[in-house]
Amino acid sequence: MFDTLNAYLQHWNDNHPDDIWLRDRQGDEFSDWSWSQCHAEVQALAAALEQRFPQRAVNLGILSRNRAHWVMTDLGIAASGNVVIPMFTTLPKDTAEYVMDFTDMQLLFVGETENWEAVSEVLPANIQLVCFPGVEVPQPHLTWEELVGPFRGKSADHEPTPGEVFSIVFTSGTTGVPKGVMQTHDSFVIPITRFLKPFGIRDAGRYFSYLPLSHIAERQLISGVSLMTRGTVNFNESLPTLVRDLGDARPHFMFGPPRVWEQIQQMIIGGFGSQEAVDKALEDDAEGTGATVRNMLGLNEADYLLTAAAPTPPALIHWFERFGLVLMEGFGQTEAMGLIANSNESRKIGSIGLPIEGVEVRLSAEDELQIRATGCAVGYYNSPEKTAETFVDGWVHTGDKVRVDEDGFIFITGRVKDYFKTIQGKFVAPPPIEAIFSDNPHTEQQCLLGRGYSKTAMVCVLSALAQETDRAKVEADLRAVVEQVNSEIEHHARIGTLLISCDPWTIENAMLTPTLKIRREQVEQAFGEQAQALAHQAAVEGQLIIKWV
Repeated sequence: MFDTLNAYLQHWNDNHPDDIWLRDRQGDEFSDWSWSQCHAEVQALAAALEQRFPQRAVNLGILSRNRAHWVMTDLGIAASGNVVIPMFTTLPKDTAEYVMDFTDMQLLFVGETENWEAVSEVLPANIQLVCFPGVEVPQPHLTWEELVGPFRGKSADHEPTPGEVFSIVFTSGTTGVPKGVMQTHDSFVIPITRFLKPFGIRDAGRYFSYLPLSHIAERQLISGVSLMTRGTVNFNESLPTLVRDLGDARPHFMFGPPRVWEQIQQMIIGGFGSQEAVDKALEDDAEGTGATVRNMLGLNEADYLLTAAAPTPPALIHWFERFGLVLMEGFGQTEAMGLIANSNESRKIGSIGLPIEGVEVRLSAEDELQIRATGCAVGYYNSPEKTAETFVDGWVHTGDKVRVDEDGFIFITGRVKDYFKTIQGKFVAPPPIEAIFSDNPHTEQQCLLGRGYSKTAMVCVLSALAQETDRAKVEADLRAVVEQVNSEIEHHARIGTLLISCDPWTIENAMLTPTLKIRREQVEQAFGEQAQALAHQAAVEGQLIIKWV
């Protein structure tokens, strides 16, 4: 209907001013923001920033957990003609320093963030700080009220246009230094418009915001969709209150990467006591048990449950379906969103789905997925060479290797850079093997190594429940799983050694990116030397070697 995000805000302010858009939470207290209140605050912020940065196109950062002021700041910076640089609250010091220096960040909005101590050590010399309401930092700063208060009742002269860059979103950096993807209003509005129908998005729906808004998916799928469809967003107060807040929000749409769905799975199993108890409850009363779980999670009214950002093991999808929770896989990336998805009408488990209407797809000679569509990002900030590598003659080179079946469904087989050759000189694709292995009751994270190895090596992390299970049983079960995997894959890819760990891979220990993807190079660094030696021993002895690490 409109071609900029700010135009949607203006529309709802004009037509539904008193409806609630954003809901912050502190304990049992809610702070509600109507469309008119948000519009007024956004306009005041835009006016303040326009006066402070009359040259426009200045890079301004946001470092905060999700809350109403994050979203209003996002739109206020856009309305002033400046550029939003969202930063993860879990960024390590070196990456935060790189982002701020690389973008020449002039001002940083600071909210609740767990990494402030680290970030504060690498702040650029002349950067200005503005604290969100209720937040204090020891460094010199302006409060929100000091910046915005004098401009309430005013608005900026700037009028956003569809093609102007209003944000630079940094990739998760799974393969090196993160790249700054330049986003326009077009690259937000057009993809959202494209996926509204296949995702079954209703007007004036309910949304739950818990994943970082600094990630393109949360920002588009929750903030952007609610803005364009007059939805209401409930913000998660904190990780420990996730289940409580999700249960109260009862969203009509929810997005989670596979790691989130795995954690929910473990929580459900923990609630029953064991997988055997889950099976027994479903056997006794499948309908009642499913209804109880859906209601407990607050997903009893959900129209669409999306899993994306990394390959989702089919076994995990099947597990949730037993409770009447249908996970739909889809595909997008920071450079291009709203591309491929399963829908209620067309779905295949294990596939990311079919191209959404308006999206063209082709495969390179190496089976790399390439797409062409309107509303893609316009390149990488200050990186013409990387831009030229990814954006080629109107096609986005995604970096994902895929196969397409006879019905046109697309299956990701791995990242181009994730493929490796064993010592035999033959290529191995880790994700399909990891997906087969993950269909076991004991592990919640797994990563296949093998670059230059005599055999491949699976490194896995046990679930909390598995860590309480008899070690001999766990080892015997996993040995059987490996034997099953090896019977289904080519000889050169077969697993020769299994390394079992009880220490979860997290953002904090640098094993996961801020978007919960496994950093394969970090797993290689932590376990590679031992894995390679054991893989060689397995090849010599001709038998599987299991090692607890």
